[in-house]
Amino acid sequence: QVHLVESGGGSVQSGGSLRLSCAAFGYTYSSYCMGWFRQAPGKEREGVAAMDSDGSTTYADSVKGRFTISQDNAKNTLYLQMNSLKPEDTAMYYCAATIFCRDELGAVVADPEQYNYWGQGTQVTVSS
Repeated sequence: QVHLVESGGGSVQSGGSLRLSCAAFGYTYSSYCMGWFRQAPGKEREGVAAMDSDGSTTYADSVKGRFTISQDNAKNTLYLQMNSLKPEDTAMYYCAATIFCRDELGAVVADPEQYNYWGQGTQVTVSS
């Protein structure tokens, strides 16, 4: 059974950094596509970044150049390094997994509808 556990959230000031971690259990981690998502109060869940098993990645425009997704297959762990944080990054952050995360053109996608397994989330709060 797939089990995902996020950690690393917290409260930081604008311009600060955080690194989120997502530990994965119960499946062959390296064969899955993994992603980070976030949901702010009153807003829909949105994709932040995703990484396929071959290392291909995608990022939301709002985080490009500031966030970096990475993984350590030996530790079955996914990371999200978040730099230059802004108040609008405040949200609950979730990691998720799926078998297939490509669109019709073969690009990696971070569409919540395509991800089947979810962690419980970790809160990130950025103050101005």
